[in-house]
Amino acid sequence: MQLLGFEISRARTKAAVSALTTSGFFGTIRESFAGAWQKNVEIDAPRSLLANGGVFACVSRITNDIAKLPFEIRRVDSNGIWTVAPESPYSQVLRKPNSYQTRIHFVRSWVASLLLAGNAYLLKERDGRGIPIRLHVLDPKLVLPVVTDDGAVYYQINRDLLANIPSGFTVPASEIIHDRMMTLWHPLIGVSPLLAAGLSATQANRIQNNSARFFQNMSRPSGILTAPGRIDDEVAARLKVEFEQGFSAGNIGRLFVGGSGLKYEAMTIPAQESQLIEQLKWTVEDVARAFSVPLHMIGAGNMPAVANVGAMKESYYTQTLQSIIESMELSLDDGLELPTGLRSEFDIDAMMRMDPLARAELNDKMVHAGVYSPDEARKKENMPPVPGGGSPYLQQQNYSLAALAKRDAGPDPFATAKPAAPESPKPVDPPKLEDPNKAIEVEFREFLTLIKDGVNLIEFAEGGDEQRD
Repeated sequence: MQLLGFEISRARTKAAVSALTTSGFFGTIRESFAGAWQKNVEIDAPRSLLANGGVFACVSRITNDIAKLPFEIRRVDSNGIWTVAPESPYSQVLRKPNSYQTRIHFVRSWVASLLLAGNAYLLKERDGRGIPIRLHVLDPKLVLPVVTDDGAVYYQINRDLLANIPSGFTVPASEIIHDRMMTLWHPLIGVSPLLAAGLSATQANRIQNNSARFFQNMSRPSGILTAPGRIDDEVAARLKVEFEQGFSAGNIGRLFVGGSGLKYEAMTIPAQESQLIEQLKWTVEDVARAFSVPLHMIGAGNMPAVANVGAMKESYYTQTLQSIIESMELSLDDGLELPTGLRSEFDIDAMMRMDPLARAELNDKMVHAGVYSPDEARKKENMPPVPGGGSPYLQQQNYSLAALAKRDAGPDPFATAKPAAPESPKPVDPPKLEDPNKAIEVEFREFLTLIKDGVNLIEFAEGGDEQRD
């Protein structure tokens, strides 16, 4: 039959297959060390280990911190900058992965499967274009990777009604997104941190169960009944049964009469001698170490002496979350078959948000350095743009690298040589002015010439320059 456009068969493939399973790690037999099973030393099942406060705190902290980060499809532009591409056909599956989970629930299921089982299996559901439109996080106990003789990988999936699989099927690797933790023994088998934290979590459960029974018994320790002389085994057995029935559980506090010299003596080691609290604290530290979670993040240790909240979050991100986030992003890129120029990405800016004073100092430095424009700094504080805030600014005295390179290419870029003394200017003769008496003399001579020629002086004076001409 066909499922999701592929021919699916319940039978095995023609080539022989080898099954890979994690049952050797968390199956029926769980050994904390070689030979532990023969000695009846067995770690608890993963479901029981979650009852331990340290394990639950680490798993919930990691899953919730990653789940609150939004997924985005980003596109690279001509400048090599990755920007959000909400119109991409691959964005819908990240906003609503399936019909029964929100984005946060989906990511929680993915990360929890990784942390508890070491593997996360996501089944794809495609549309007519072949683009995945739904993703289903499968129960890792219901999925079995198989490898054919020619190296092809398939996944056997048992019944999963949420993923619309009514009975077991085998699907090719192209229809499964398989994310995994460290692969210590096989490339397709991830190992959960519970492998390292299981014994400590089991010890913590034993300590707490023992304490619960102790306080359920009204803080009465276990002990022995002694007699001054020898008693038969039959009498000893009868006394033991009678004492347990009459003075344990709900009968605690009733009056015991020890006839024939019977005496009750406590024999449980006191808590202060067994260092119970110290042992319990150590188990939490060991579990946190296996999950790479700082103790203060799960309320089991003091806050570090660092005033910068951003620095603590940066340390937590790089130490605990980064490898998981990067693996999820790469698994989605490959599983969604994103074309070149697109990639999936978690928006970690919200998690890395610093305290207000540190953010103000950073934005101030970035704007004055010309890295941020005022609008970019305002956007980080969820503020709208302002007129003129779209361009980075620098002070006038700053020079470009090209200008500095041109200066350095000169013969004396730093002006270390003394400039030559300027030559004294040559004296300039003042302009010669005409003698006013000479001008009067010229006009008088012209006047005499006119009289000599018999010109009427009155007409000459009235006619002006025309008569004169």
